[in-house]
Amino acid sequence: MEYLLTFLEGIISFISPCMLPMLPIYISYFAGSDAKKSKTFVKALAFVFGFTLVFCLLGLIFGTIGSAVAGSSIVNIVCGAIITVFGLSYMDIIKIPIFRGSTKAMKITGVLSAFVFGMIFSVSLTPCIGVFLGSALALASSSGTVLKGLLLLLAYSAGIGIPFLISAVLIDSLKGAFNAIKKHYKVINIVCGIFLIIVGVSMMTGIFTKLLRVLSLG
Repeated sequence: MEYLLTFLEGIISFISPCMLPMLPIYISYFAGSDAKKSKTFVKALAFVFGFTLVFCLLGLIFGTIGSAVAGSSIVNIVCGAIITVFGLSYMDIIKIPIFRGSTKAMKITGVLSAFVFGMIFSVSLTPCIGVFLGSALALASSSGTVLKGLLLLLAYSAGIGIPFLISAVLIDSLKGAFNAIKKHYKVINIVCGIFLIIVGVSMMTGIFTKLLRVLSLG
């Protein structure tokens, strides 16, 4: 269930108001003057690997921190409180100015530059997607193991990366869907905020841990 949550958080990060509108620009970086979809896809894949590497390293770090204090209910309470605050922030009930950001253009000449751009993207866009990335890292920290922390951030990266790769190939066909999402950002933000608050409160109260145990047993 934790992996599904972080995967969903990745998807929500992908359709966030400061990332989705920039998608056609990102795709144009990979396409360049070459119209071949296969080359665009390969560069987009290298880009995804770039930000996945950084996010997974963060998962290792937070998983290591979590493993050092494994078994402490304080970890779940603190992480749950952080996720709850993120949810309130996404609903604009609490203002957190640092969760705004953008990436600057760079020239993509090949697979290596696309990979480097992915790494830069993971850092420069962190303020923008920080709410859900922070939530994923909080889950990684509360997981209690280094490996689980890594896998949780891998699931988060997949949530961003898979729709990104699909969009790189089908960008023209998906314009209508993207426009529909943009029109309903206010509702999406409220739903996402409620989603985070539910996860955060359930972690603080211990319901989340109990639910995971039930699911693992049956």
